[in-house]
Amino acid sequence: MKKYVDTGKKDTRSGFGAGLTELGKINPNVVALCADLTGSLKMDEFKSNHPERFFQVGVAEANMIGLAAGMTIGGKIPFTGTFANFSTGRVYDQIRQSVAYSHKNVKICASHAGITLGEDGATHQILEDIGLMKMLPGMTVINTCDFNQTKAATLAIAEHKGPVYLRFGRPKVPNFTPEDQSFKIGKAVHLQDGEDVTLIATGHLVWEALEAAEALSEKGISAEVINIHTIKPLDEKAILDSVRKTGCVVTAEEHNYYGGLGESVARTLSTHAPHPQEFVATMDTFGESGTPAQLMEKYGLNAEAIINATLKVIDRK
Repeated sequence: MKKYVDTGKKDTRSGFGAGLTELGKINPNVVALCADLTGSLKMDEFKSNHPERFFQVGVAEANMIGLAAGMTIGGKIPFTGTFANFSTGRVYDQIRQSVAYSHKNVKICASHAGITLGEDGATHQILEDIGLMKMLPGMTVINTCDFNQTKAATLAIAEHKGPVYLRFGRPKVPNFTPEDQSFKIGKAVHLQDGEDVTLIATGHLVWEALEAAEALSEKGISAEVINIHTIKPLDEKAILDSVRKTGCVVTAEEHNYYGGLGESVARTLSTHAPHPQEFVATMDTFGESGTPAQLMEKYGLNAEAIINATLKVIDRK
């Protein structure tokens, strides 16, 4: 019997909306800004409940970041919302200069990340955002795996002092983490014990890693599964403790293998405990139009790809 069960597929962006709605009720300093995508970001309920704390800036993402940075000076906790491509690539200079450099308490909340944005195609499917954001000094980077974890993360980042990039997605995916979970920034979640390989995943690939671990067990391979929801600061101890036990690691992410979670893990291993590693990620490419499932299969971002990477990395031990 599976330890983790899908309680019903939900989109992670709705987890953000639910968290923001709750924050509106409990924290009067929380304000929300959106760049003409209120429905897509599930910010409608916050807007209805607190119109005086909601700011529709239109298709002006750079202006939104500047407004948010200014609001922090008065003690407000601004949550900005738009697609991940527009939350990072389009406004990187504004984030660097107005938010990160002065360590402003802005929460940059980004939906429709990765290739699971689907039919909108490569121009909207950013696969570089984690790398862009983790390189900014003082920026916390979070990539959640399901509805419940996204809601918990949204609540947690309101209490965190400093800039945060919260990344989530569009499609409905398995919802399997506890509804009442305590989200601890920078603390990995150990999902399953194993002896032969460590599977380290983030975002939508966490469920795929659990599915891969189940299939691997039928082949006699014991896989340890770790959910890295916080890519920066990275829980290096959890990674090192696991890989020193299993002797090899597969990292899995819906992001370019340049600059993503896999590179952060590789840096940790090369510095402290070199071990074989295989990457499940997009391989230095843009996306294309298609359904999320079609694209995950084409670009090798699924349980099958994790299984194949596991067999390869075990041979390298």
